[in-house]
Amino acid sequence: MTSISLWDLPTRLFHWLLVLSVTGSLVSVNLGGTWMVWHERFGLTVIGLLSFRVVWGVVGSTHARFFEFVPTPASIAAYLKGEWQGLGHNPLGALSVIAMLGLLGFQAVTGLFATDAIAFDGPLYRAVSSSWNDTITSWHKLTEWFIYGLIGLHTASVVFYTFVKKDNLIAPMITGRKAVSEPAPYQREGGGWIALVVGLAVAGIAVWLASGGVLPPPPPPPPDLGW
Repeated sequence: MTSISLWDLPTRLFHWLLVLSVTGSLVSVNLGGTWMVWHERFGLTVIGLLSFRVVWGVVGSTHARFFEFVPTPASIAAYLKGEWQGLGHNPLGALSVIAMLGLLGFQAVTGLFATDAIAFDGPLYRAVSSSWNDTITSWHKLTEWFIYGLIGLHTASVVFYTFVKKDNLIAPMITGRKAVSEPAPYQREGGGWIALVVGLAVAGIAVWLASGGVLPPPPPPPPDLGW
């Protein structure tokens, strides 16, 4: 067996920080009350992480790039026949990753405009009309159930590959290295410091915009006339 460098540190940090942020978001929304403040913070963290991942999927290292792992119909067919060979995400795993990123992105963005009609409004609540607030809030609540389902499917797949097919998917996402039976045709490359700085800058700008950075301040409350 040969150990190769597979997942870079930014990709691994993104993965585990996203796990923590999504978990915190789901727990806090079910606790409700003052925990909704944390729900918003976790949601903004997800916005930042996903924004970074989009950039890193273009300028990051080899196996983190979208063009490297986004499957084609031919690669999916080859995988189903047992003929696919490669490193990183397999074609079905890649579809799961894309679905997860898209669904979490939709959920995080709709949460910016959502309201519980009692005490909590998303940071961009004032950017749309009240009728749109209600519509987007319904989308946000509905998508939560799809997220539970996709998380369950993703977890079951990881357990199946790790313990049944004996292809450990967890360890490489912790250590960055993977044992292969023969030398890899290429090694990981790219994703240097400039790419990292660009990704972090885009993530910071995305969080600032999502926090309402370009919205005018809300009008001041009416004066207390003491009546």
